[in-house]
Amino acid sequence: MKIICSGSIAYDYLMTFPGYFKDHIIPERLESISLSFLVDSMVRQRGGVSPNIAYTLALLGEKPYLMGTVGEDFGDYRVWLEEQGINCSLVKTIPGVFTASFFANTDLSNNQISSFYAGAMAHAADHSLNVLTEKPDLVIISPNDPTAMDNYVRECQEKGYDYLYDPSQQVIRLDGEQLKHGVMGAKYLFVNEYEFELIQKRTGLTPDQICKTVEVLVVTLGEKGSAIYSKGKTYNVAVVKPEKIEDPTGVGDAYRGGFIKGMCMGVDLQTCGQMGAVAAAYCLERRGTQCHNYTKAEFVKRYQQNFGDQSALNALLK
Repeated sequence: MKIICSGSIAYDYLMTFPGYFKDHIIPERLESISLSFLVDSMVRQRGGVSPNIAYTLALLGEKPYLMGTVGEDFGDYRVWLEEQGINCSLVKTIPGVFTASFFANTDLSNNQISSFYAGAMAHAADHSLNVLTEKPDLVIISPNDPTAMDNYVRECQEKGYDYLYDPSQQVIRLDGEQLKHGVMGAKYLFVNEYEFELIQKRTGLTPDQICKTVEVLVVTLGEKGSAIYSKGKTYNVAVVKPEKIEDPTGVGDAYRGGFIKGMCMGVDLQTCGQMGAVAAAYCLERRGTQCHNYTKAEFVKRYQQNFGDQSALNALLK
């Protein structure tokens, strides 16, 4: 299948402070606060929602296309993604700017002081689906510049492209009409429990109206697993217990990648959700959104250990 993964592409700069921020804040002087924290460590990790989803798809044998805007510092990231089997021909470099970056400083209480630099992502609205030379099987519209997301929704609807709408963190930035426009034309809608409530509030749509509009609605529920709604049926999927918990960042993206791979294989929705749960567990066990790895055989074995019969996944091993 030709899958287009559009959305944010970013670097995550993660720092650790060996103390407590609260010890250095004077409450009565907050109007003139000026602080600098000497950190013990800093790592730069590959991030962004669209490459996170694409990475899981690639691990499971797909050849997804990544679509987004990046800065002049993207070179090593591009090489690495292509080595994983991800096609970066639709990634546009914006001269004179940096790739979107997330800077987080964490203290001993896991409190964070963070900043996000949009960088090249702010130019995503100038990157159109018109660059595609053939009809894709699926376009994933994940968090990105709000105008770009709205543009991709409109273009998919005009061109008759099936799309998966995943507004995620941008539910707050997109207005009610933009969200409603995205939901009403989507074939698949992916949200977490809180985002689902926000969408209802912002759009005025009821859960029943949303379920009747999209072919498949997936609501992730954290430790409670996920719920899948389609054609009047509900499928409940349990989580896969991780061997350890290192970092929850990117777990939802891994779930989406596993689920979408199931759709590519034509398996039932229950199996799609369970594939998503297995992929999510692998991500949860490593720090970083693209630092985990597994073979397809290992994936199938873990699926069987948690959900029993894996016959629907046998095609993965061929």
